[in-house]
Amino acid sequence: MPTYKNMLVAIDLTEEAPQVLEKARAMSDAHGANLILVHVVEPVGYAYGGDIPMDLTELQDQLDKAAREQLSVYGEQYGVDKANQIVTVGRPESEIHRLVKEQAVDLVVVGSHGRKGFQLLLGSTANGVLHGSECDVLAVRIR
Repeated sequence: MPTYKNMLVAIDLTEEAPQVLEKARAMSDAHGANLILVHVVEPVGYAYGGDIPMDLTELQDQLDKAAREQLSVYGEQYGVDKANQIVTVGRPESEIHRLVKEQAVDLVVVGSHGRKGFQLLLGSTANGVLHGSECDVLAVRIR
């Protein structure tokens, strides 16, 4: 079994995040790995398809600030250093793939809702992370 050195746990800051964090913390402790906590804020313009002719910078900044505050709470609760708490803006799959390379990550931990049909096992973000990742991916089943 490979030993992981740098684990990235990507969370969505919902009430389900602790399920993913608990599994990631246990895996990190078992492997003596460095844990990197990540949340990706999607650009506000994505939600509106870029069709709104107004400056959404202030709203984006507020979302970013709120995400940093919540990530800090989780980071403190699960013993993740401030330097390893990352909030970034973009498409979650793309940002996670970028961080995997930048941070020399060898395991990504994401939450997954057991979907049916097209997304049989993974949600769209977990599926996107899995199919473009250069390292192992652990999908934690959300209950």
